[in-house]
Amino acid sequence: MKFILAKKIEMSQIFDDKGRVHPVTWLLAGPIFVTQKKSAEKDGYVSVQVGFGTKKEKNIKKPQKKLGNFEGFKEFRPLTSDASLPEVGDKIDVSVFKEGDAVNVSGTSKGKGFQGVVKRHGFAGGSRTHGQKHSEREPGSIGATWPQRVLKGKRMPGRMGSERVTVRNLKVIKIIPEKNLLAILGAVPGHRGSLVEVRG
Repeated sequence: MKFILAKKIEMSQIFDDKGRVHPVTWLLAGPIFVTQKKSAEKDGYVSVQVGFGTKKEKNIKKPQKKLGNFEGFKEFRPLTSDASLPEVGDKIDVSVFKEGDAVNVSGTSKGKGFQGVVKRHGFAGGSRTHGQKHSEREPGSIGATWPQRVLKGKRMPGRMGSERVTVRNLKVIKIIPEKNLLAILGAVPGHRGSLVEVRG
């Protein structure tokens, strides 16, 4: 079970040995420290809680002070019941990954505010013909004679983004252990500085 927390730095590009260019996302990955282990007997499920980053001591809540001076906490559940888990106090850094590993990256997507159906759902909008002068980006009919209401789940304008997104089977292109940097092929969800989870 490979996992780490990382901060998204920026997107860039890397040239390989054959001169081909690859788009990558640079992540500041770890190090993270195991703060707690949860068991099926005591907590009802098995997981590992880790702490990431640091923050001012005056901003730490009292119950969290015993865990350490960490900016944030996350839990990771093992994929199988017999997976070997790290112990409390263990340090996890980018060395758990190797170049060429396939990883899943989860994060919170960029918030785009209130958007219409064309941007939010990819609607084509109305045509300019048949007297439709002002309905290029409108959704069209949203109901029927019966049941005299808008059905639940109807695709309509609304808040877009700020959702948890997981991108699967991304490739680790480059690792710089001394700087805790991880280069992932392609784009990962979130804005610069956002926290993402990398699972192997």
